[in-house]
Amino acid sequence: MSVVVHHRTATVNGLDVFYREAGDPQAPAVVLLHGFPTSSHMFRDLVPKLADSYHVIAPDMIGFGHSAMPSVDEFDYGFDALTDVTVGLLDQLGADRFAVYVQDYGAPVAWRIATRTPHRITAIITQNGNAYTEGFVKDFWDGLFAYTDDPTPETEAFARAALSPGMVRWQYLNGVVDQSLVSPDTWALDQALLDRPGNDAVQLTLFRDYPTNVTLYPRLQQYFRDSQVPLLAVWGANDEIFGPEGAHAFRRDLPGAEIHLLDTGHFALESHLEEITGHIRDFLARVGAQRRRPA
Repeated sequence: MSVVVHHRTATVNGLDVFYREAGDPQAPAVVLLHGFPTSSHMFRDLVPKLADSYHVIAPDMIGFGHSAMPSVDEFDYGFDALTDVTVGLLDQLGADRFAVYVQDYGAPVAWRIATRTPHRITAIITQNGNAYTEGFVKDFWDGLFAYTDDPTPETEAFARAALSPGMVRWQYLNGVVDQSLVSPDTWALDQALLDRPGNDAVQLTLFRDYPTNVTLYPRLQQYFRDSQVPLLAVWGANDEIFGPEGAHAFRRDLPGAEIHLLDTGHFALESHLEEITGHIRDFLARVGAQRRRPA
C-alpha cells in the first residue's frame, strides 16, 4: 500500500510554515524536528515509513527550508521564537500530544516544549540531539563558543565557515563509512537555501543564541528525572559535532533510556534509514504512543 505524503503550508503568527504530513490525523502523532543546516527534507524518506501507523508531521523551522525567512530586523531569531512558531503549528494541527524525533537544532526546540508543557510529550527519539554538555566535540564547539562568548570579526570567521559549501558537505559526510550512500542533493539543497540573501545573518543570530540551550539543560534534566519520559537514542557514533557521550548521558536521569550507537555520522538517516526505522517502530509500539484527544 502506497503512502501519500502531503506538502503543506500553514500561517502561524503571520508567517508561512511549510510542513510534510502523512498518516491518519487521528493516529498517534509523531513530530520530526530537523537540525542545522537542513530542513524537513532530512525526513523525506522516514515520513512514509512511519505513516501507516502514525500521524507524522515534519515542519521546516523559520529561516529554513520552505518556511518563511523574515530578516533579522523583522523576526527575533532565537530558539524561543522557533519554538513558539512550532507550537503554533502543532496547535493548528490538533497535535496536543505527540512523540518527538529530534536532531541537532530540533533538540532545543523540543526541550523547550517539554519543559513548558511536559504533558504534551509522550516519548522522545533523539538522533544526535544533545541534552547534556557531554558529547560536545571540542574541536567543533570551541570555535563556535568563542564566537558566542565574544562576537568579533575574528571569532565570526569560524562561525561563517560553518555556512560554507565545504563545511555543509562535511556535516553530511563526517563519520560515514560508505559515503556513496549519502546523496549530494542533501548538501546542495541546504547550501542553496543558506546562500539566500540575508540568511547568513539569520544563522549567525541563531549561533549567538545557542548558549541559551545549554543554560536550559539543568531544568530539562529535572524534567527527565520527574517524568521518566520514554527515550530512544539512535546516534551516529562517529559524529564529530555531537559525540556518543551525548547519547550515554541520558541514562544519568533516564536509567531506562534505550541507546543504539550506529556506525555513521551526524545525519544518520542518510546511511542507516532502515535500521533507525526499525528501532523507532519497535520503541513506539512498546511505549504506546498515545492518540490525540477527541475534538
